[in-house]
Amino acid sequence: MARFGYARVSTRGQKDDSQIDALTAAGCERIWVDKASGKLARRPEWDKCFDHLRRGDELVITRLSRPFRSVRHMTELAAQLDERGIDLVVLKQGIDTTTTTPAGRFLFHVIAAMDEMTADLISEGTLEGLESARARGRIGGRPPALTELQALEARQMYDETDEHGKRRYTVAQIAETFDVSRKTIYRHLDRQTTT
Repeated sequence: MARFGYARVSTRGQKDDSQIDALTAAGCERIWVDKASGKLARRPEWDKCFDHLRRGDELVITRLSRPFRSVRHMTELAAQLDERGIDLVVLKQGIDTTTTTPAGRFLFHVIAAMDEMTADLISEGTLEGLESARARGRIGGRPPALTELQALEARQMYDETDEHGKRRYTVAQIAETFDVSRKTIYRHLDRQTTT
């Protein structure tokens, strides 16, 4: 039996230190960390963590929202963990399937549902606020660091290769060209990939 940890931070500059500190303090032998948004389907480190787990192991996370994208996803994975004989410990929400009763397992599902509902309500409230502001002629948020033309030029520079098939410009060089951070370049490149 071994204890393993999983942490996920969003791509919006969150640090994973507090999660890693908590998982280390909980006695995790190894910790996998993904940097991805909550709804993103692809989480390579989670896949590695899940594949690594064996019967009798304990998976430790700080919150239910870290590995699970939705209540359905959580329910499916919880069932798979149970079938494989892997216990789940959720530090911040006091869930521990190594010691819980059927009532404790029920609580696990209720908390997951509440977690998702809270996130949905926050998202819904934010969208309503933005729509209301737009209706009054106000546009929220900071203006984009790059114009559409600059974003396209940055993408072209990023895609450009030399005679050996290697990238001609590094992200750092592209960022310097437009006097922005590398993070800004990555954000615009990601946005172009998903649209």
